[in-house]
Amino acid sequence: MLDLFGDSFVRDPYPWLDLLRSESPVHHDPVTGMWLVSRHEDVRRVLLAPDLFLPDNAQHAVTALPIAVLRVLARSGFTLPLALANNGTTTHPGLRRVVTRFFNAQRVADAVPVIERIATELLADVGSQLAATGGCDLFASFAQVLPCRVLMELLGIRGLDPSTLIRWSDASLELFWGRPAPERQLELAELVVAFHQWLTETVRSGPVPSDSFIGALSRHRLPDGALLDVETAVGVCFFVFVAGQSTTGQLIATVLRRALVEPGIWPRTASEAGLAEAWVEEVLRREPPVTTWRRVTARPTEVDGNELPAGAHILLMLLGSGSDPEVFPDAERMCPNRANVRHHLAFGAGRHRCPGASLARTEAALALRAAARALPDVRLSAEAAAPRMLGLLSFRAPLEVAVEQP
Repeated sequence: MLDLFGDSFVRDPYPWLDLLRSESPVHHDPVTGMWLVSRHEDVRRVLLAPDLFLPDNAQHAVTALPIAVLRVLARSGFTLPLALANNGTTTHPGLRRVVTRFFNAQRVADAVPVIERIATELLADVGSQLAATGGCDLFASFAQVLPCRVLMELLGIRGLDPSTLIRWSDASLELFWGRPAPERQLELAELVVAFHQWLTETVRSGPVPSDSFIGALSRHRLPDGALLDVETAVGVCFFVFVAGQSTTGQLIATVLRRALVEPGIWPRTASEAGLAEAWVEEVLRREPPVTTWRRVTARPTEVDGNELPAGAHILLMLLGSGSDPEVFPDAERMCPNRANVRHHLAFGAGRHRCPGASLARTEAALALRAAARALPDVRLSAEAAAPRMLGLLSFRAPLEVAVEQP
């Protein structure tokens, strides 16, 4: 039986996804109670009909939270109000505009020197560690840290250690998208509460620069003319901080690992114009960090001939859609500069398409090029053949990229 959290699926989901797509493209999963939609055409159709397929369940906890955990969250005032990914109301367009202004093309272009500077600093430390010990984990020392530091600089976050933000974000992903045991849920809830309290204090901290992210949120007015409330501003920050660094770190880790595995790619990305960008795009198609996303039907409808009732929970298999042979021939083969690669759905589509897509692409390409130039001779360590994998409902990536210096 298919187990979306099982080691077999997390290690190698492609045989399962191929089977779903070919034999049961709209499959009711008895374990989660969700309808799994895996064909590219169907996934895209759902994403482009947000009034029929609502985003309301996008951030619900996958594993039911026990009373003890709910008490921890309630005591701290933790809430996730309708903000971005889970918002299908009239407040969404305005909030999205606030966010996209900080991740538009000009902002991303201006961020390139920042990304390159931080990458150079981190890779210098990696080089020192390799020289001293002969080995290093590029995930923990580089891929995970780079987007966190970049996001903090771009959004004007001061006085917080990047490792703390990484720990908080990872805990949030595991609590809401994982299958942790009750004892682990309590541990994660304490970290999520600390994250939420810090965000709340930061939003409420008084006057902030008018050109800062939090400053823009504090001035934003809702459709009825009221200023944005603190709880919703915190909800926006919660989503942006997690998505803006955790998922980008996961993408960079996958990009690096796949480039080291594929013969000839690593040295070529150091000097061949455009190859790093093309490689990132192909990784997004085949192995995106965000593997699924959820929707709920607003009324009875059908998908690919399957009748779904109102309130049916849908799981869009983004990972599987990128390997649909009807759209991507030779889908299992990594082909940089594939003609239609931008047709993938790694960033979603339509009204809720990821507002940070351009920044994530740019960071991943710059990270790959910088690493290939700074570490031309590294290779994956023997233990990297089967790395630990992040296996949450909607997130999958290697949790280590162990390399060695020959």
